[in-house]
Amino acid sequence: EKVTGANPSKWKDPANPVEQIRWAQAAAYCNARSKRDGLTPAYDSKTWACDFAADGYRLPTEAEWEYACRAGTTTDYPFGDDPSRLARYAWFKRNKRRGPRPVGTREPNPWGLHDMGGNVWEWCHDVYAEDYYRRSPERDPAGPPSGKNRVLRGGCWDSRPAMCRSAYRNNEDPGYTDVCFGRDVHGFVGFRCVRRPPEPAK
Repeated sequence: EKVTGANPSKWKDPANPVEQIRWAQAAAYCNARSKRDGLTPAYDSKTWACDFAADGYRLPTEAEWEYACRAGTTTDYPFGDDPSRLARYAWFKRNKRRGPRPVGTREPNPWGLHDMGGNVWEWCHDVYAEDYYRRSPERDPAGPPSGKNRVLRGGCWDSRPAMCRSAYRNNEDPGYTDVCFGRDVHGFVGFRCVRRPPEPAK
């Protein structure tokens, strides 16, 4: 809200993650924040093509998102394989009230990142293809060049434990703000920003 002047969320607590947001709105926020901070916007505001060399904010690729979520682990969750421990790390179907909760109130993953599982689904940059990782580049995959839906990761406050696994993939029409047949009523979908590391000083 401080960047764009608007908060589209169903649940307005300023400590909560933003939600009920379309993919293009998330990309537009990244551009607006980049301009505010004196950085080069990553997205073309007409085509939403991404310049990955830009130093501004953007949505993470699906591979980047999973890399950050796993934080060096190879288990089902960043804390191991036992879903009974999930409530310490995520807001999900078994431990939530209705709606998202304030960010950073569950334990972080090994890299200090909060809410990578549960709370709200997170838009990724990538177009979704079910079989993409059978044929993707081994290094820095960024999704197929075309397609309808965009990738969502992480699960949400109404998700089962399996949906909060590091590897779980979901997708939705980028024009929707929710993972519920396009109904803009639940507050399930949000996002987080990334940017490439700054060039080292010479």
